[in-house]
This record gives sequence, C-alpha cells and structure tokens, in this order.
Amino acid sequence: MTGMKRRGWPLAIYAALAALYVLHNDLWLWNDPRLLLGLPIGLVYHIGFCVAASAVLALLVLFAWPPWSRS
Repeated sequence: MTGMKRRGWPLAIYAALAALYVLHNDLWLWNDPRLLLGLPIGLVYHIGFCVAASAVLALLVLFAWPPWSRS
C-alpha cells in the first residue's frame, strides 16, 4: 500500500474501536426474553460483538501497527 492510502486506516480503526467500546454493554437487551436461533438475544448480540471485535483488532494489527516493530 502507498503511504497516502495507509495513513487513513489507523484513524478509521481507532474510530471503530471507540464504537465497539460504546456498543459493548447492550443495555437495551438486558430484559429482552426473545430467542434467536434458540439462544437468548443478548447472547447472540455478544457473539456478533466478539466477531466484530476480532475483525477490528485484526485490522488494527495489519494496518495500524508501527512498521518499525514488525519482524
């Protein structure tokens, strides 16, 4: 990747991290008794949250990690 394209990634990934921080506590699903795929809706939300957090952290390592610390 060129330097210009690479500069925008860290800011976008840090914004995604901030969004994940805000969305972590699903206060709106605490008392929701619905089931989705046979699981409580709050558990399904956190499964999706874990997948999203894993993807964002993988992007963080790929695009925002300092180049001088790579081996």
